[in-house]
Amino acid sequence: MIDAYIAVKWAHIVGAAVLFGTGLGTAFHFWIAQKREAPAAVAAVARATVLADWIFTLPAVILQPVTGFALASMAGYSMGATWILAALALYAVAGACWIPVVFIQMRLRDIAVQCAREDTPLTPEFRRLARRWILLGWPAFIALAVVFWLMIARPA
Repeated sequence: MIDAYIAVKWAHIVGAAVLFGTGLGTAFHFWIAQKREAPAAVAAVARATVLADWIFTLPAVILQPVTGFALASMAGYSMGATWILAALALYAVAGACWIPVVFIQMRLRDIAVQCAREDTPLTPEFRRLARRWILLGWPAFIALAVVFWLMIARPA
């Protein structure tokens, strides 16, 4: 029989890996595709990026706090512990960046699809939104990297 704590810990670690890995992998892939400036390629990658966010990232975003709270409770940690509060604040920062990024990705996808259909270059609006997408991605990435460290180190 699998111990409940181990099962929840496994789900938490897998969820964290999916959240971080999918975010980093799709962001890199989409960024590289944008550099090619081929609207059809950008559209295809944008479709996959948006889909990955709905299929992988969103469930992981939901799973993390659920399993995190369960783990903290099972292990007897105080929810007022500094490292937990810092992790929650950084998770909120990442979420505050990720939510607009999802909508930006959908708009980037739509612009790229339209440009591919019309056989025109990517638009200035695409470039402006792509810059915003990158600017929001960095704080989310850094926040999640620090959350990983906090979960491992659990500093006093």
